[in-house]
Amino acid sequence: MTNPQVNYQTSPDQYRHWSMAFDGPIATLCMNVDEDGGIKEGYKLKLNSYDLGVDIELHDAVQRVRFEHPEVRTVVLTSGRDRVFCSGANIFMLGKSTHAWKVNFCKFTNETRNGLEDSSRHSGLKFIAAVNGSCAGGGYELAAACDEIILVDDRSSSVSLPEVPLLGVLPGTGGLTRLTDKRKVRHDHADIFCTTSEGIRGQRAKDWKLVDEVATPARFPQVVKERAAALAAQSDRPAGGKGVLLTPLHREASENGIEYGFVSVAIDRAARHATITVRAPASAQPADIAGIEAAGTQWWPLQMARELDNAVLHLRTNELDIGTWILKTSGDAQAVLAVDASLLQHQSHWLVRETTGLMRRTFARLDVSSRSLFALIDEGSCFAGSLLELALAADRSYMLALPDAPDEAPRIVASEMNFGTLPMVNGQSRLARQFYEDTAQIEAVHAAIGRPLDAKAAMELGLVTAAPDDIDWADEVRIALEERASMSPDALTGLEANLRFNGKESMETRIFGRLSAWQNWIFIRPNAVGESGALKVYGSGSKPRFDMNRV
Repeated sequence: MTNPQVNYQTSPDQYRHWSMAFDGPIATLCMNVDEDGGIKEGYKLKLNSYDLGVDIELHDAVQRVRFEHPEVRTVVLTSGRDRVFCSGANIFMLGKSTHAWKVNFCKFTNETRNGLEDSSRHSGLKFIAAVNGSCAGGGYELAAACDEIILVDDRSSSVSLPEVPLLGVLPGTGGLTRLTDKRKVRHDHADIFCTTSEGIRGQRAKDWKLVDEVATPARFPQVVKERAAALAAQSDRPAGGKGVLLTPLHREASENGIEYGFVSVAIDRAARHATITVRAPASAQPADIAGIEAAGTQWWPLQMARELDNAVLHLRTNELDIGTWILKTSGDAQAVLAVDASLLQHQSHWLVRETTGLMRRTFARLDVSSRSLFALIDEGSCFAGSLLELALAADRSYMLALPDAPDEAPRIVASEMNFGTLPMVNGQSRLARQFYEDTAQIEAVHAAIGRPLDAKAAMELGLVTAAPDDIDWADEVRIALEERASMSPDALTGLEANLRFNGKESMETRIFGRLSAWQNWIFIRPNAVGESGALKVYGSGSKPRFDMNRV
């Protein structure tokens, strides 16, 4: 099956699979998948199964709740189908897709589910899965990403992770990890749960901690309503807040690049790299809440983060041969630092908090992208404050030294935003990762907040990898990029994932680590995708034939 160009932009008037309803502090996202609405041809989305297009709509819907409806405190995820909540990722889509498509699909769905937990943790937006029918595979992963799962006890509805017995693959790794890390399901119960295709129903599901509550069909709507209200009461999202409409991004695409307002992507296909340039604001940005609210989606950090997020997703899905992303910045460092000061000053305001959350999740997409990241800090660069995170996220950073023209040399500048406001998915700041949480090294950088650092000072503080002078710059950068492009992409993906998360583990790093390692391996084994593999023959009436050698 060919992989079409994927557009990650959508809006409610274009949805084919989700509907949204609002009742004061409660929003309901109802899943009713259009069987004929697949993002690719060749399969039907039966039984509320999903593909990438379904999850793009879910991601968009949650973004709109975050920004357009600040009055919402609890989101209820449920189904518009009778006796079916969600049957998970569409099996026929997986069976027909390329390996790269499957892995990118799984990564995006995991990021979307992690995003629910991120909003619950940081911005007071809570989620309830109102499981009103059978809930299998990725459907249960979606439910498990919510704060609470309420299962209808109608003697037929169940929760299940049937990937091992039915498909010869893993329960999406997000499902498997949430069983242990989040829901604390006993390992023997989890073993049975993950090897039983028919699932677990009713009180037993609650006793095993697979769900939080069960309710009879007659009581189910009221129990959901009561729990949604109880979670809403814990939130500080403003009942009278005025939302910000997420208007479509201005995006001009060409064969070898994309231009946004504050982000540019330039692709060199021969060299197999893309240059992502993020620009500082060119005009004064509002410093007070009234001005920030009036600016809306044109407020620099919000617009920049939306554009960068879209660019990362586009490159990850649509440009598989572009293995290295060169991260660059341009503009006035003081303009970025002024925005950082506003973000910190008003961090308790809902819009500022949501904008910071979008920045956090967008930068985290870089961390888990299977691309080499090289930051180039040269003339005109603006790696300051929140934009310094781009350099800190890179696998390597090269900073130009100009010993004969020191006043013209590029500078980097740290701000308070670099010390935990925009952490990676493991909750660790990139500076803490850089220095393995060495207090002395982190404090040395903290003491330099606001001070423009040239290449020599940046090297002394351990903030950049190398500082070639203007004589060696072009050759050293060229050689580094050419060497990277010559290496095995598979080996680099494994290397980068291990080195980027070199310290603290979390549920999220285990999800992505297992996705990169286990799922990458299992997805290409004959027992899953061979001619007689479980994923290939599912639904055909034939039984899979397994190679029984343990590897």
